[in-house]
Amino acid sequence: MANVELNSLAQLPSLNKLGKLELSDNIISGGLEVLAEKYPNLTYLNLRGNKIKDLRTVEVLQNFKNLKSLDLFNCEIPNLEDDREIIFELLQQITYLDGFDQEDNEAPDSEEEEEEDGNEDDGDEVKDEAGPPEGYEKRRRKEEEEKKEEEEEEEEEEEDETGSELGEGEEEVGLSYLMKGEIQDEDDDDVEEGEEEEEEEEGLNGGRRGRRC
Repeated sequence: MANVELNSLAQLPSLNKLGKLELSDNIISGGLEVLAEKYPNLTYLNLRGNKIKDLRTVEVLQNFKNLKSLDLFNCEIPNLEDDREIIFELLQQITYLDGFDQEDNEAPDSEEEEEEDGNEDDGDEVKDEAGPPEGYEKRRRKEEEEKKEEEEEEEEEEEDETGSELGEGEEEVGLSYLMKGEIQDEDDDDVEEGEEEEEEEEGLNGGRRGRRC
């Protein structure tokens, strides 16, 4: 319920098993006593960034017997840093205020805390569950094989395309070479025919000259 412009807690539903409640960045200024009735098993309460202005407002949280962590950071309580000891005295059940204990030790991450609790409760079973799911290794190998096959097929296609391009080029070279040869042969034939015609003309001219003589 963070940052939803909530100004009253009266209409919130009752949840007996709720352990963590996030109410940061709203406009709550009081009425915290109803939380103890609605959420008796609350261990974490975040009220940072609300309109809470004095310590008397949070004094009613003494009724939260299971509350371990309270966050009032960036509220409108004057000198909140100086009042930390007073809040710890008022709410002796809490261990962390604004994420730190009385000796300024930072609170552990909630996920790490849950993990540690789970490890203590379940023992070796948790370690087994932490491993990869059943059939994961088989699926992974299958995916790798399929990927390898696809890459090989792509390489073969590229080689075929390259080979076909080279083949076409060779054919073009061969055709052009043959055509050049044919053209050259035709030119040679033309030259030979021209020479024969010249020889015939010379022969005829010579014959004519002989007759005149």
